[in-house]
Amino acid sequence: MYTLLLLNGGIGARVAAGQPKQLIKVRGIPILVYSLVAADAVPEIDQIVLNYPDGWRDDVERIVRAYAIKTPVTYVEAGLTRHDSVAKMLSSATNDDVLVHESARPLVSSSDFAALIADPSPNVSLMLEIPFTVAPVDPETRTVTGYLERSSLRNVQLPQKFAKADLIAAHDQAAADGRTFTEDATMVAVSGHEVRFIDGHDRNIKVTTPTDVRLATNLLTNDEEGWDE
Repeated sequence: MYTLLLLNGGIGARVAAGQPKQLIKVRGIPILVYSLVAADAVPEIDQIVLNYPDGWRDDVERIVRAYAIKTPVTYVEAGLTRHDSVAKMLSSATNDDVLVHESARPLVSSSDFAALIADPSPNVSLMLEIPFTVAPVDPETRTVTGYLERSSLRNVQLPQKFAKADLIAAHDQAAADGRTFTEDATMVAVSGHEVRFIDGHDRNIKVTTPTDVRLATNLLTNDEEGWDE
């Protein structure tokens, strides 16, 4: 069985909606709900660890109750960073295997979680080919410093799957090294554990800006697959 660590602690400063972005409504439904409903339909997920921004726990709990989420939910206050939040949530996970997702990706489907669970590797991430060219640069001098081979790069997506012991060890190693990561697949790989990937999809966007909110609304309105799968 699996514990889902559902990151939900951002305050949505770039959306500037006066509330955490995960509470913004898309099709009249809070963004948070889409991930909860997708996970709730996966029988292998028997615990959800859900974090929340400081001062917003009551609102988050109210949403979980309103949408009748059946999977038991454990609430954890968000850390100062995404990295800190995952470390805090891990201590509440009751299973030996965990899934990591973020509520800011509302187009996740139950089949995305199922595909990770079905993969025989213990550590797996959704990733997507990059359809554009990226370049290493020096931000201070605003100069291009080299070349990156696009075929060997991937856009890291969520959800991800990990053996809890490997993820804990990776966080311990990062703490010892004084490093902070913005997601967990690369952190686990850097710590010496094998991480494999399976193909994601370009609908799996992260809602960060007002433009993203409009795009998510359009996709969820005109493509029912994002809600019903």
